[in-house]
Amino acid sequence: MTTARMIEPLLPTAVVGSYSMPGWLERVKNDYLLRRISRHDLDEIHDLAVKAAIKDQEVAGVDIVSDGELRRDNMIDHFALRLPGVQIDHASKRFYYDFYDSVVRARMPTASLGLVEELRFLRRFTDRRAKLSVTGPHSLVKRIRNEFYPGEEAFALDIARIMNLELRELVKAGATDIQIDEPYYSGFPEDLPWGVRAINALVEGVEAHLSLHVCYGNRYGKPSWEGSYRYLFPAILEARVKQLTLEFGRRGAEDLQVFKELDPPFTLGLGVIDVKTNDVETAAIVAERIRKALEIIPAERLAVNPDCGLLHVPWEVAFAKLCAMVEGTRIVRKELAG
Repeated sequence: MTTARMIEPLLPTAVVGSYSMPGWLERVKNDYLLRRISRHDLDEIHDLAVKAAIKDQEVAGVDIVSDGELRRDNMIDHFALRLPGVQIDHASKRFYYDFYDSVVRARMPTASLGLVEELRFLRRFTDRRAKLSVTGPHSLVKRIRNEFYPGEEAFALDIARIMNLELRELVKAGATDIQIDEPYYSGFPEDLPWGVRAINALVEGVEAHLSLHVCYGNRYGKPSWEGSYRYLFPAILEARVKQLTLEFGRRGAEDLQVFKELDPPFTLGLGVIDVKTNDVETAAIVAERIRKALEIIPAERLAVNPDCGLLHVPWEVAFAKLCAMVEGTRIVRKELAG
């Protein structure tokens, strides 16, 4: 993986995390919930789906790949099931994308979350830079019922304590790129001061390229909230991450002005692909979106990605969007080199 870093191109391209969920995999996940197939069978099918997602990203030309997050039912349950001390009502959902009814009734102990094996599988099947995403503490406390901690901040900080150990283990296992997903910031901007404190507790001592992804929600391919990213500032400036990954493909470039006014210390992960439409952007559209960002942010501090995960986009659309993103980025790279 060190070789990949040495030859990292200008304007590196990446996925945000999730890749298109095939209809057959939805059905398999639902069959597992209904106890029609075994865990062993589900795991085998997940392995095949992840390999296909990795290959698609490589063929599209993406520089930093993920496992497509196809093992995950959703961004909450994958962690609620693994966090020690979270009680899960396994009969509470029948459709894979629904949320389990989960609750914490005592202080959570420390235990492994099993993410290292997911990282090892990903790195086994790609020679490119590999990124693993985790759901942040703020988002988790919004979906896991708290019946023990005095408040959301205390709950979030304890989740951060447990997950911090997992992130350190990921780095020991070779993780170079870790992303924290916090979409619920946009729905609860008043929480941002303690939300950032939880992020900093989460990443304490984690030596990796750390990015923080904030969007306006992508539940069933639709935004959950609207607004401006201005609410992130100045509190987000205290976050100890290297990259802030935001959506601009759907929303437009207006919020880029915040970066001109405040000059944040982060690299910007520029969302240039709208994942809430099946219309495929052209490479020319992608190139123009990157050029607009370059009017404000130098190329050395810019990365390129879709707005959010591609989970809800049909496979052929998701693949075409990634190809357009990569080709549009290459157009701009040539212009910068010329």
